[in-house]
Order: sequence, then structure tokens, then C-alpha cells
Amino acid sequence: MHATHTDDIDDRPLSPAIMRGLRCKCPACGAAPLLRGYLKVRDTCPACGEDLSHQRADDGPAYLTMLVTLKVVTPAMVAVMFRWDPNPVLLFTAFSLLLILLSLFLLPRFKGMIVAIQWSRRMHGFGGVDERNR
Repeated sequence: MHATHTDDIDDRPLSPAIMRGLRCKCPACGAAPLLRGYLKVRDTCPACGEDLSHQRADDGPAYLTMLVTLKVVTPAMVAVMFRWDPNPVLLFTAFSLLLILLSLFLLPRFKGMIVAIQWSRRMHGFGGVDERNR
């Protein structure tokens, strides 16, 4: 026979944490800003004191930003090109601007989302165990 755990209640649900991360708020409380500046994650939450220094978002936000922006902008650009046949300079300028603005908007939100997922799933030391000292 195997023992069952009665304490398998998820005290860090994933969906609320992701929503808080997408709003660039602390994944634990959702009250304070997660980021200091544009992409720098705070070491601790000023509202609840949660230690956020364990995060390792690395290149994940950049890859997600490229994936989403290119999947949105490229088909839109091709559709506009074939539908209205605008001047190539105008087409390039408009869609370059759209790509830059969308990237600047999404990058910090994806960083917040990845940090929130790490916090929720207790990855990289968020579970109370410092993996660097193993």
C-alpha cells in the first residue's frame, strides 16, 4: 500500500500567479510592482516581503516576445501587402513601428509571467530550498 498525502492543497495556484505576473505585479500578493525599472526584478516584494531574488527568467521572455510578435505582425504585413499594395517604405515603416511597440509592451509582461510560474511551481529556490548550496 502506498500512503496518500492529505496536504496536497496547492497554496500557490498557477492561474492567479500568471495573471499577476502579466500585470507585472508580485506573484504572491499582487499588490506591489514586480519590476524595478523596465526589466529588473525586485529582490523582495515591498508589500508582502516575498523573496524574488531566486528568479531565473534568462532569455525566456525574449523568446516568447519574438514568437508572439512575429506570429502576429508577419501575417498582418503580408495581408496588408496583398490587399492594398502600399508603398514598400510605408509598409516597412508602419510594421517596424508596430513590431517595436508590441515588443516593448510584451517583454516585461512575459518576464513577470515567467517569474510568476517559477514562484508558483517553487522552481529555482522559490520553494524554500536554496539550490546553490546543494
